[in-house]
Amino acid sequence: MINQWVIFAVYVLTFLIGLPANLLAICTFIKKLGDKPSPNDILLFHLTTSDLVFLLFLPFKMYEAFMGMKWHLPQTLCSIASFFFFTTIYTSSLLLMAIAVDRYLGLAFPFKYRMLRKPIYATVGCVFIWLVSAAHCSIVFIIVHMPDQNTNGSVCYEEFTEEQKRILLPVRLEFFVVIYTLPLLVCVFCYINCINILYSRPHIVKVKKQRAIGMALCTLTIFLLCFLPYNLSHLVGYSSNKSPPWRYYTLLPSTLNTCLDPFVFYFSSSTFRESKTVSLLKTWCFKRHKRNYTKTETELNVVAI
Repeated sequence: MINQWVIFAVYVLTFLIGLPANLLAICTFIKKLGDKPSPNDILLFHLTTSDLVFLLFLPFKMYEAFMGMKWHLPQTLCSIASFFFFTTIYTSSLLLMAIAVDRYLGLAFPFKYRMLRKPIYATVGCVFIWLVSAAHCSIVFIIVHMPDQNTNGSVCYEEFTEEQKRILLPVRLEFFVVIYTLPLLVCVFCYINCINILYSRPHIVKVKKQRAIGMALCTLTIFLLCFLPYNLSHLVGYSSNKSPPWRYYTLLPSTLNTCLDPFVFYFSSSTFRESKTVSLLKTWCFKRHKRNYTKTETELNVVAI
């Protein structure tokens, strides 16, 4: 049994947290793009854009959950919403891989890579990533609008005929291998080497090393916590020749990546860390922590007296 209210609650929570955080990030990166942006800024801008597109189409999934996992809107709208919903998930994974590669090359080959590290190349790479994700997820339109499509119009991209599954399930397996597992392995390789390089150079400050570890942990958390369950459903679906009934729930962690990506922005971008809003939040948290610490210390002194 699918608990629609659990799904609805997670979607609403993701929307309320992810939207303001990513609006803050995109405003910060838009300002930076007008003032000599680095390739890292361009990659992060596109990652933020991907998150915002995802969040803009998330209300359709909220509506679906609120209506008991039924779809009462036109099937064409189902196709469009599903296309952008899934495209942005895989765009995020590929952009996280590109950010990891950029950081690794910058550390491993600092002089050679600096000569090739130009914003135009990052822009071309981002456009290529969007095209790859969109081309893969266009399977949504192919499946939903096949001549022998499933006549059950009360659900959105969930129940399929045998002919549809003959096409869809192998494509989902390819998703699991090519645009999930491969980016994950690339990220693991890049960040392990980044941390090794940083700790092999004693002149590098401790804060920079800690940020590299934070960046690696955030990225791997997103891949393993957010993206892995949904992509595992592709593998299970291919082996069992049907979509697993728990697939609805695997989409829930995938939505949470929009809430975790701002941590990636924080660890990887000085532009985001030094933005006024982030600085105010850090100041407020520090003052609150200091006030609580002082209060606790005072209470202990009173007890001691």
